[in-house]
Amino acid sequence: MARNPKDARGAAGSGAKKRGGPAPFAPADGGIPTKDQIIQFLNGATGKAGKREVARAFGIKGGAKIALKRRLGEMADEGLLSGDKKHLRERGRLPPTTTLEVTGRDRDGDLLAKPLHWEDDDGQRPLIRVLAADSPLDGDIGIGDRILAQITKLQRDGEPAEFEAVPLKKMPREKHRMLGVYRTSSRDSGSRGGGTIEPIDRKDLRSWSILPGDDGDAHDGDLVRYELVRRGRFATPRANILESLGNPADERQISLIAIHAHGIPEDFPEAVMAEAEALPAPTLDGRTDLRALPLVTIDPTDARDHDDAVHAEPDLDSKNSGGWIVTVAIADVAHYIRPGSKLDSEAQLRGNSVYFPDRVVPMLPEKISNDLCSLREAQERPCLAVRMIFDKHGVKQGHTFMRAMMRSAAKLAYQEAQAAIDGNPSDKSAPLLEPVLKPLWAAYSAMGRARDARGPLDLDLPERKIVLGSDGRVSGIITPERLAAHKLIEEMMIQANV
Repeated sequence: MARNPKDARGAAGSGAKKRGGPAPFAPADGGIPTKDQIIQFLNGATGKAGKREVARAFGIKGGAKIALKRRLGEMADEGLLSGDKKHLRERGRLPPTTTLEVTGRDRDGDLLAKPLHWEDDDGQRPLIRVLAADSPLDGDIGIGDRILAQITKLQRDGEPAEFEAVPLKKMPREKHRMLGVYRTSSRDSGSRGGGTIEPIDRKDLRSWSILPGDDGDAHDGDLVRYELVRRGRFATPRANILESLGNPADERQISLIAIHAHGIPEDFPEAVMAEAEALPAPTLDGRTDLRALPLVTIDPTDARDHDDAVHAEPDLDSKNSGGWIVTVAIADVAHYIRPGSKLDSEAQLRGNSVYFPDRVVPMLPEKISNDLCSLREAQERPCLAVRMIFDKHGVKQGHTFMRAMMRSAAKLAYQEAQAAIDGNPSDKSAPLLEPVLKPLWAAYSAMGRARDARGPLDLDLPERKIVLGSDGRVSGIITPERLAAHKLIEEMMIQANV
């Protein structure tokens, strides 16, 4: 029997390679280790553990190696061992250190993973909870990443995960995820007894077979994400379905294919959503009250959220005759996303929002991105604002930052604001023309003179916009008209950033 786990590790490491010394294990049963002894040794080994390492650990030599080979074969036939003669392990057990793929999250927001390589012919890949907080890689690991991790088997009952893993190293990410359409072997009968995958990448000219048990929860015709596995050194690769993505004939699947091909996380963990729902309402404490200032948002007609608002007025200071005061306000995201919170960790994992023609995969839950941090018309919102003073030539004289509370006076589209300036105001923009819009354009005109004097590189490149039809498919690509209203907002945002 092994004296302690360190003995087992030493037997599989450099110490086991020394010849002539006493065996670190005391074999039984006529000089051949028992099945329990072999399992105990393999579970404690941190390095490569095959037939040769078992023999060295138990001091088996000469003809006794034949009996050991027979015992290892019996254990494999009985389902106790998996792997090959150079890499043995207890069936259903992971090696102490292995490569994992992060596949999702549990209800608490903890990352879940599965082993990248799983050689057992039956059963699903075990589920592993990733203890990212115990690793220097915390905040740098997301769904779809591959990691080298140290594995510990859980002994607690009722746990959805069978193992825990502490990340050691982040591995290179897949350049392109493999996606295909699953076809069952018996389409007419609806049999779930395996089938084939037809890759959606036209460069991949062959189909891949799926054995029963490797099809997950996929049905005939489903779009699936899969991997190729080889069950033995000379075996033909076959596919293993990792995830079913639904019906590829749905027009919405075009974006979904891109989302899953690039590993973009789409859903938020329940713990993150619960934290978003529990956010307290902001107050005026420590904030400048800008609710009476008629800040307006000017965005595209199809904008899903409104991140910034602007206002301009003449500077009444006699020392700055003809000058302007410009205020730019942006949503105060930091008020809601506190360092160390689940929302903060999730935002770091995502990095940014991703926009598609028919949807947005947001960095933050919709309650924040499309509500609390959207400067909605006539609703109070916490903001970060900068008050900038320009002279009559558009040269900035000074600025002041503030945390504030604002109330947007109006939500306007670029075309609507431009039409009002051009003499065709709408019912909504008409009351704003004199007090709000004309001062904005006058301040922009002064700022333009300063910009022209600086002589910056002006890359006014046309924008392309994809237009979707009622069926969700692309009906055309247009070049929207470039208006002064676009340039006004850009110039004020640039000044605020500078």
